[in-house]
Amino acid sequence: MSEILPIIPPEATSLSRLPRHVAIIMDGNGRWADQNRVSTISGHRMGAETTRKIVHHAAVRGIPYLTLYAFSAENWLRPQGWVDELMGLLRYSLKNQVQDLADNGVCLKVIGDRTKLPSDIVSLIEESEAKTAGNTRITLLMALSYGGRDEIVSATKKVAEQVKSGTLKIDDITSDTLRDHLYTAGIPDPDLFIRTSGEQRISNFLLWQMAYTEFVFCPTLWPDFSAEDFDQALETYQHRERRYGAVIASKK
Repeated sequence: MSEILPIIPPEATSLSRLPRHVAIIMDGNGRWADQNRVSTISGHRMGAETTRKIVHHAAVRGIPYLTLYAFSAENWLRPQGWVDELMGLLRYSLKNQVQDLADNGVCLKVIGDRTKLPSDIVSLIEESEAKTAGNTRITLLMALSYGGRDEIVSATKKVAEQVKSGTLKIDDITSDTLRDHLYTAGIPDPDLFIRTSGEQRISNFLLWQMAYTEFVFCPTLWPDFSAEDFDQALETYQHRERRYGAVIASKK
């Protein structure tokens, strides 16, 4: 039976200014496995459990959108055995955890190049998205076989096809035109980006969308990342002044 998540009223938390959209690079599964002298896939299994807990906590906190970088386009270049183990873990999660998402109001969307994924996994993704499509508590975007540069190239090709067909004029192309052809069309850009494990780079993740996102780098390895760590990142966000490139007049 799925655990049904509670609802925390706004007055019960000190986090008064929450981000609408949080994006996370869940880094450190392999290093956690090395430190704990277990197999790499065991590290990823622990990371998957952390993912479940953080999705639940974000929903309880009232975050409308959460995007998790689960498998990058570059990950296909890793050893085949590593890729096969990750695909197996993905199959298991899609088969066994979607009901939990459905019961707790989570709407699942998968972004990335599905043509590279095994056909049975694509079918499981489609079934999972359909099962959770009507949920509105939180939208969970899982980035699978995803690369930010590839996403921009794909969007550009779609716009170019419209120009070629005569349905769009070159002079009418704006940043909104390209945005509307990204995987995240209709989703607000991330307000807060978190990367675990201490690495400080964005690794080809949401390159277009994170133009004005606030970054928080956490030293904790992903399997050890907790609800308290997530709340600390939210607390850090509270104190950021978001300017979007503009100059804010000094307060007198």
